[in-house]
Amino acid sequence: MFVYLRTDMNTSLMEKEIITERQQKLARYAKAMGHPVRLYVLELLAKQSCCYSGDLSEILPIAKSTLSQHLKELKSAGLIQGEIEAPRIKYCLNVENWNEAKRLLRNLID
Repeated sequence: MFVYLRTDMNTSLMEKEIITERQQKLARYAKAMGHPVRLYVLELLAKQSCCYSGDLSEILPIAKSTLSQHLKELKSAGLIQGEIEAPRIKYCLNVENWNEAKRLLRNLID
């Protein structure tokens, strides 16, 4: 039986030790990876050191604004990092968090 507990209750899930920090991290990473475009970006960055957002917009058949939102989600989850090299932005994997995400996913599957 699955029991869903709301987080707005007086006692938080963390205080009850139902939801662990590991589960929270994995959920954050999984949510960010929950779209095919984001998976494509992660796979691309895993194969090369970095990529410019302009190069990605030439490869992917989506609007630049949509790509920007996907990159923002990946960056917010800590899976990628961006560095401004005016007038472009260079994106790379956040290697430490990427390795952590892979480890957490492996542990879940195993």
